[in-house]
Amino acid sequence: MDEKMDGRDPLAWLRLDEMLRCEPYAPAWLAEPELAIDLCHRDGRIREAALQQAVGCSELLPLVVVRCADWVEQVRERARELLRASLDVETGVALAPLILLFGRRGRGAFAIELVGGVLRPASREQLAPLFVHPDRAVRRFVHRLAVEEGLLSPGELARAAARDTDAVVQNLCAEAALAAVAKSGESEEYERVLEPLLGARNPRARATGVTALRAAGLTERAEGFLADRSGVVRACARYVVRQGGGDPLALYRAWCLAAEPAPGAVIGLAECGGRGDAEVLWGFVGHPAAALRARAVAGLRLLDVVDVRRMLPLLDDPAPGVVREATLALLPSAGLVPDGWLMERLGGGWPRHVRVGAFRLLDARGGIVRLRAAVTVLDDPDEKVRAWGARVVQRWHLEEGMTPGDPEVGELLGRARHLFSEYVLSRRLWEAGLPG
Repeated sequence: MDEKMDGRDPLAWLRLDEMLRCEPYAPAWLAEPELAIDLCHRDGRIREAALQQAVGCSELLPLVVVRCADWVEQVRERARELLRASLDVETGVALAPLILLFGRRGRGAFAIELVGGVLRPASREQLAPLFVHPDRAVRRFVHRLAVEEGLLSPGELARAAARDTDAVVQNLCAEAALAAVAKSGESEEYERVLEPLLGARNPRARATGVTALRAAGLTERAEGFLADRSGVVRACARYVVRQGGGDPLALYRAWCLAAEPAPGAVIGLAECGGRGDAEVLWGFVGHPAAALRARAVAGLRLLDVVDVRRMLPLLDDPAPGVVREATLALLPSAGLVPDGWLMERLGGGWPRHVRVGAFRLLDARGGIVRLRAAVTVLDDPDEKVRAWGARVVQRWHLEEGMTPGDPEVGELLGRARHLFSEYVLSRRLWEAGLPG
């Protein structure tokens, strides 16, 4: 490890500890390389003595954090004393990612509690680096702290919920923001909170914002989210619209009669409609827009009105999303799909998504059909499809209702001989009533 280590990376300090314990060397990029070696030494007495010397050496504080969870009690207690004496807001912000990473291991609770107490009086500006830290555990920790201490305004909490990619942070901040504005009762504050939530890319934040429209007395705005791309947002929008006296189903039906409805309106019709709406959905399976075709097929599946004959051509659709939805719709009726027609689509001349859809349906058939399809895709151009086929072959067994001694089983297992040891292959053949 000759190059300078990135001290901002918590994992780097854990790796350094492991490396120095296994093979001591002098990390020249540290001001106190020999002390670092001793802090990671195999001998607990040497580690404890090194901690006495580490007082005032801020560069090695990350290794002190590591020693706070040491398996030797004397080392652990001395490291905790040193960390308690050394930690302030600045060092707490710098060490929080390492402390939280270590907290996931045994004996890490002390350091987490300590850094929480140190950072509790910190300002929003001091904690700013942690709000956008790449580790979601760090972001969860600092946002919980900010909510408890009231460091962020409702609008800032709403923006954090809209921005963050972690579901825990999204829920925490959105709920805290809405609780704060509900307590204040100010309509202007509602606007500052709702706008970031309603415009968020992540569905959780949007759904929270849509649900809050009712409390804000803005139920009419929920209509704009009835055709949202997210199912959870659509469901929340329907609830709010109904609470405001609206009829989501009537709106969906009207939108689907338009020339170019949003894809969310098509699936929304299925989500709250009935079987009588199926013909409207069938009218979209040939639409030029792939998103509308996919949503129409998904809607037909939800309504349980799948017609195998009418659905079959969609397995050849040029859009992967349409084929995926058609495959899902046909899986319960896989036995009604001609296996020869599907086997033809396992050929390399077909697009990958068509081959995958055909194989999923053949695999659902079970028995000799499953084995035949799996052996066929062992030669597929795509590595993942080949691996999938190999797994199916290796797990295949004679099923109830199959006739033992079928020579095709022997021929197929023979083609897949390379996937088995000689013993396992002979055992499978014996189970199938064939000579090993």
